[in-house]
Amino acid sequence: MNAPAKAPNILEPRPLYGIGTVARLTGLKPDTLRVWERRYGLGASYKSASGRRLFTQSDLEHLQLITALVEDGVRIGEIASSDRKTLELLVSNRGSRMAKAIPASKSKVVFVGPELCQWLDGHQGCLSNISAFLSRMPLANAVDTLDQDEKADMLVVHCPSVSMTNINAMDTLANRLGAKRTLVLYQLCNQRWIEEIERRGMSALEYPPESARLAFELGRVAIDHEAKQGEINLGELIQAKPRMYDDSTLNAAGKLKSLLDCECPKHISDLIKTLSEFETYSTACSVENWHEAAVHSCIYAYTAQARYLMEKALQAALEGRGEELTRIIRSPR
Repeated sequence: MNAPAKAPNILEPRPLYGIGTVARLTGLKPDTLRVWERRYGLGASYKSASGRRLFTQSDLEHLQLITALVEDGVRIGEIASSDRKTLELLVSNRGSRMAKAIPASKSKVVFVGPELCQWLDGHQGCLSNISAFLSRMPLANAVDTLDQDEKADMLVVHCPSVSMTNINAMDTLANRLGAKRTLVLYQLCNQRWIEEIERRGMSALEYPPESARLAFELGRVAIDHEAKQGEINLGELIQAKPRMYDDSTLNAAGKLKSLLDCECPKHISDLIKTLSEFETYSTACSVENWHEAAVHSCIYAYTAQARYLMEKALQAALEGRGEELTRIIRSPR
């Protein structure tokens, strides 16, 4: 964790966190983090161009594992020098009660292109739920610079003008990184080159992309990592988002009137139940090929997001009604 980071002009990790954010996400005090850095080298591993030390996603997850073990009674000095695999093993050996302490692994995505990386600086929401690495250099330089030690699940390249030379370069770089998916973001590209890109198993979008579309494409890489050809159950590929309300709570909420003195809680509760049922149904759909898998994953993602947003709407409608809601749930039917 305290190893020197690569030069910023090669690969810049994202997201990056300040000490205050890390303190909030780990539950540790900033002073504790500073002591751990001074005594055990558990500090931020990335140094920005301005000289500021920042925590990478790996740094954060490493600290989360250590924090979980320390809170469970392990001495910090006994595990401070342990690597992630050792920490995960120690957490696993302590039983199911600590299973959630192991951070879920994130897909690694490498972005290539100075203009693309600058665009991402202003659209970092697209990078949520992945481990991103930015290469602020043109494609040709990246091919000469990035080596096979820089493994990635996905490669995203900004190619202002597509040519066969560029397509070959992207193919070479993707193979070297072991990337299972490659996304080409182009500004000038004729139909012939688009067909060649698709023939090689890559995808292509116009640059700059819509933020939501790019976020969706990045989200699919996690599915690609697990999926296989043939008949599969989509529920095995997608981790369901937890529900904020169970059916009994939704039924009780439907009996309340909100602060607006209307039937919104009932209608919203009915919508959430319907969306939850369809969400479960969509994960059970069998798919025969990649096209069907992509369509069903998109349906599931949008349904889960719609359900989550409606739950937030219900939360707003029921603000301050918790005790009344509890009484309805507990009252005999």
